Amino acid sequence: MQQREKEIYKITTIGGVGNLLLLIFKFIAGFVGNSAAMIADAVHSLSDFLTDIVVVIFVRISSRKEDSDHNYGHGKFETLATVIIGITLGIIGFEIMKNGVTTIAEVIKGAEIPAPSTLALVAAIASIIIKEILYRLTAAIGQKYNSPAVVANAWHHRSDAFSSIGTAVGIGGAILLGSSWRILDPIAAVIVSIFILQTAYQLTKGGIDELLEKSLPRETEEKIKEIILSVKKTGAPHHLRTRRIGSHYSIDVHVRMDRNISLLEAHDIATEIEQRLKKEYGEGTFINIHMEPQKVSAE
Repeated sequence: MQQREKEIYKITTIGGVGNLLLLIFKFIAGFVGNSAAMIADAVHSLSDFLTDIVVVIFVRISSRKEDSDHNYGHGKFETLATVIIGITLGIIGFEIMKNGVTTIAEVIKGAEIPAPSTLALVAAIASIIIKEILYRLTAAIGQKYNSPAVVANAWHHRSDAFSSIGTAVGIGGAILLGSSWRILDPIAAVIVSIFILQTAYQLTKGGIDELLEKSLPRETEEKIKEIILSVKKTGAPHHLRTRRIGSHYSIDVHVRMDRNISLLEAHDIATEIEQRLKKEYGEGTFINIHMEPQKVSAE
């Protein structure tokens, strides 16, 4: 197993164990502590735990080498995992919002909800601390290995931390301010759902853009052109086409060269361009260079 996979599995396993322990604690605190916001938070942690499982499975698949059926490797599976995470977050966020709004409407009509207990508040504070730590550790690994699925999973941890902040505020207010303020608990759940839905949108959109072959950012493409032009005897690159395949870039470009140089020299120039691009964007970068003779003026 490669170092990349080992570290991804390690941090994902740590996150999975943390999520499992948290969701059990949160469910107990939510039901025993009479807190709708904490139960919603527990459901969010459950989605985190399921997401960890998805990441482990898809990262292993995406790490497979190219084969006859997948000439560009299996990186898109990692992208698919990102989309699944985003959709899962969206569903959870919508359910939390719906339940919170329903409870608020019932309170406005005169219904009384039970007061949350201190146990629920302790669970919320513990969740904030643990999930922020998991976010930082997971994001560091995701950025180190340029893995969109791991970065997405890191944001899932942070969205749970945000969720717990809203939950802590709602529960704390409901406990400290008296029965007339118990509505803060479902209000906190609704606020939490907004953060979750925003994160879900960003992750899902980014993953779908990649699956639909969206080009790399303009600044990245300009950097690619600069690298090509830094190689001697190259003309202006054109017909540049880029995309992302999992944690790797794919670059197709036409490069003009002196029409009088030998095929061997042209090949050496193309090889140098490839080496410089891979040094910048990683050895797994897919590069296709079409060499063209420089145009001759009408004269």
